[in-house]
Amino acid sequence: MSVISIMSGTYCGKDEVVESLRASTGYEVVGDAALIDSAQALSGLSRDKIARALTARTSVFNKFNREKERAVAWLRLATAQALAADGLVLDGFCGLLVPGAVTHALRVCLIADIRHRLDAAQAQGVAEKDALRAIRQSDEDCAAWVDTVLHNKDPWSAGLYDILIPMHGMDGARAAGLVMENLGKDAVRTTDASRRAVQDFALAARVGVHLVGEGHDVAVDAKDGTVILTINKNVMLLSRLEEELRAEAARVPGVGAVEVRVGSGFYQTDIYRKVDFEMPSKVLLVDDEREFVQTLSERLSLRDVGSHVVYDGEAALDMVGRDEPEVMILDLKMPGIDGIEVLRRVKRESPAIEVIILTGHGSAQDRDTCMSLGAFAYLQKPVDIEVLSRTLREAHEKIRNRAR
Repeated sequence: MSVISIMSGTYCGKDEVVESLRASTGYEVVGDAALIDSAQALSGLSRDKIARALTARTSVFNKFNREKERAVAWLRLATAQALAADGLVLDGFCGLLVPGAVTHALRVCLIADIRHRLDAAQAQGVAEKDALRAIRQSDEDCAAWVDTVLHNKDPWSAGLYDILIPMHGMDGARAAGLVMENLGKDAVRTTDASRRAVQDFALAARVGVHLVGEGHDVAVDAKDGTVILTINKNVMLLSRLEEELRAEAARVPGVGAVEVRVGSGFYQTDIYRKVDFEMPSKVLLVDDEREFVQTLSERLSLRDVGSHVVYDGEAALDMVGRDEPEVMILDLKMPGIDGIEVLRRVKRESPAIEVIILTGHGSAQDRDTCMSLGAFAYLQKPVDIEVLSRTLREAHEKIRNRAR
């Protein structure tokens, strides 16, 4: 049995189309929410972190910890495992993870002009202003996802799909009929080759999650049991990286052989960096001494610590709400909201964040107050960078032990 993959713009009648297809085919509908749950169960990552991969917003810490790439790798594995069953409607973004070699997957896109989408939203009782905002955000998410997984800036490009259906002037039943008509064609029938492609997809996905778990960032494909790894960032010692990648990929059961290639991005200026999971990659530095804190961030990056800088307490609290760090290095004396108040609010609202106080103006009383509020450590400026690095490592170890 074939598989149907549905990608749709907001307010384009997708639910009616999917329900009509389910009723006509008896296929199981598997949406993004179910695949996120599956990826969460497989990986142990939080559901929120995985779901964030389907949005346009990328964490400021992502270049250090590749959280988005890890989430996508686990979503790919969840999708590959779901694809082992026949008779599916993949409803949502994750259907685009299915490689083109799986020829029995019929790729469908539903889209309409903006006026139709606004009218459809208003028919559901949504105000035009709110609908327009939702459409724009949804389209941004679609574009970011398609760029991430297919390296295409246009989510509605006809070349990405087998059928692109303009939904203005068309109801869900008629659109479903067009899908059914194409589903019966020989081109999308299951063959031995397409079944082998599903097996290769699953193998590549397993290798992908293993490599990303080891801190690597490479594209992974498979063909007849041979795994193809593509490096798309410049590398100082290419042969050493190739050797390491081959050894790591070979650890995955089912891998027959490993090929390592360089892709088009290899010759760009971006440098390949392996993630060091022994050091924290989401450290928020909060200090109004701009030159000091920027220099500190640079020095920490040389020790594989990923950090982001803000210059006042209000910005720190905003960052915690939007992009929760693992560790915060916090000055006490700042304009506006001072460090003690930031510490108090952070430990009340996000107690999992470990806070290291780093100040040049604190007193013994300040130290006692901070430690009673839950600070991980209290350090004085100027601080030895090795002492700070060791403290960060200890804070990170505490976080990792708590997660186990």
